[in-house]
Amino acid sequence: MRLALGHLSRWSDLTLFGLRALTGGFLIHETWDNVTSRARMNEFVQFLDQFGFPLPWLLAPFSVAVQFGCGALLIAGLLTRWAGLLIAANFTVAIVMVHWNEPFRGWWPAIVLVFLGLHFAASGSGKFGVDRFFGRGR
Repeated sequence: MRLALGHLSRWSDLTLFGLRALTGGFLIHETWDNVTSRARMNEFVQFLDQFGFPLPWLLAPFSVAVQFGCGALLIAGLLTRWAGLLIAANFTVAIVMVHWNEPFRGWWPAIVLVFLGLHFAASGSGKFGVDRFFGRGR
């Protein structure tokens, strides 16, 4: 039955690629200033300290590395499942430590990234990712 729109499933690998590329690009964009500027990284360290993170001087660059690195992995479709799990973990911590007392609107970006990460962990890279060459695309 065409009303069920099942024929659209043929585009799922393309939409998965788009979602991976956009999410990866967003993560790289949002961390680029921390990668290229010691002052911005120091601001992030202070931000984590303000919210009671242990060892903020260590966790700030670690979080940036996870986000930036996983962004690049998502764009390439390489180690997509692992990148997804790391993204989900990183933003779960952000929700618990930073957004917990905010209204739901404040949670939204982080919680969407948690579930995007879980989606990538569950779905893999699809047809348009490097993982498929290692038998890990789906």
